[in-house]
Amino acid sequence: MLSQDDNDLLTQTGPGTPMGEVFRRNWLPILISSELPGNDCPPVRVQVLSERLIAFRDSDGKLGLVDEFCAHRGISLWFGRNEEGGIRCPYHGWKYDVEGNCTEIPSESADSGLCDKIKLTAYPMIEKGGVIWVYMGPKELTPPEPEWEFICVPAENTFSSKRIQECNWLQAMEGGIDSSHVSFLHRFTMNKDPLFKGAKGNQYNLKDSKPAFEVKQVDGGLLIGARRNADDENYYWRVTPFIAPTFTMIPPRGDHPVHGHFWVPIDDHTNMSWSYDYHPARALSADERAAMERGEGIHVPYIPGTFRPLQNKENDYLMDRDAQKNGGSYSGIDGFAMQDASVQESMGPIVDRTKENLVSTDNGIIMARKVLKRAALNLRDKGIQPPGVDPEHQKIRSVAKLIPKSEDFLESAADDFKVKPGIRQTSV
Repeated sequence: MLSQDDNDLLTQTGPGTPMGEVFRRNWLPILISSELPGNDCPPVRVQVLSERLIAFRDSDGKLGLVDEFCAHRGISLWFGRNEEGGIRCPYHGWKYDVEGNCTEIPSESADSGLCDKIKLTAYPMIEKGGVIWVYMGPKELTPPEPEWEFICVPAENTFSSKRIQECNWLQAMEGGIDSSHVSFLHRFTMNKDPLFKGAKGNQYNLKDSKPAFEVKQVDGGLLIGARRNADDENYYWRVTPFIAPTFTMIPPRGDHPVHGHFWVPIDDHTNMSWSYDYHPARALSADERAAMERGEGIHVPYIPGTFRPLQNKENDYLMDRDAQKNGGSYSGIDGFAMQDASVQESMGPIVDRTKENLVSTDNGIIMARKVLKRAALNLRDKGIQPPGVDPEHQKIRSVAKLIPKSEDFLESAADDFKVKPGIRQTSV
């Protein structure tokens, strides 16, 4: 369990909070490139780390992320006109560029100097791997561009999506590093989802529902190993990387694409759950991409025109009690992502961790909390950059592998965790 103070420390991410500052030192995914499809396209509302912002692409294709509200009288710039190199408030015509500079106040003379005194909060964005990323920390500490493998492979090898999840980022992330629930919550889904079925590793998951966990600290975060019995000589290891503050990669299954998540706080009660799929050595097949686009695997179908899942708390996630009873779905809820989201959201907006009763299979979660607490306090008290900022920390893979029972998983799979461009993942 956690004390209330520690729970607050880890879950609160607004401006000025220790964990919020950890997030602000990283490049964070906030938009899919298609949300800003062209120059002077309509602006997009963005809320991240409890800040309300507007994203736009100007006439030259430059990306801007600025305070949502006009400095004049607080009109939302979502209503603004994106034109001629900036976004113009429709109320009185005040205009801003991608850096938040006020470039025109039509009611005032050009030599008044008033424009020079007006500036909106603005954050730099970059576009990489079909995703638009933002950095919200001190300009002088801007890290190098992110180098996660899924955004470095060819465009035909990768697919990313996002959805709104109605709970704090931490309980969503903790679900992402909890391998023990796979044998239960996802029990009947593994063998029918087109992006999971057919892998030999599924059999080991279903045969042994009592994994033993070993957690190894690495630069950037943790390697969380879940060990299951495979045969007389080998264990089946599924090893999940956690790179602080919020990157996880699910261990692979067969030659299916590799996948994982980021959970980016919108505010303290909701988050953007990012899901990515990629294959290091080949293009995604037409069938794989179609499955992802229709919301299979770790992706979801949406309510049209939104990023809110079609299955959500208001419709009880379309739970099917007959399927739950008759073996169609262990929880009665369809799809990996919403099986996870339903239980995580059921905990409430921020789960009360003072009431927990953790067990040995929660070791990964316990260690991740320690990594995050240390990162937040070291940044706040000593100015030490948090783990995960260094692109070298990002060059990591998840692993699924049979390893002799006498061997240490970290030593045996040391080479498998390394990114090797064009070489397939280590998988069972």
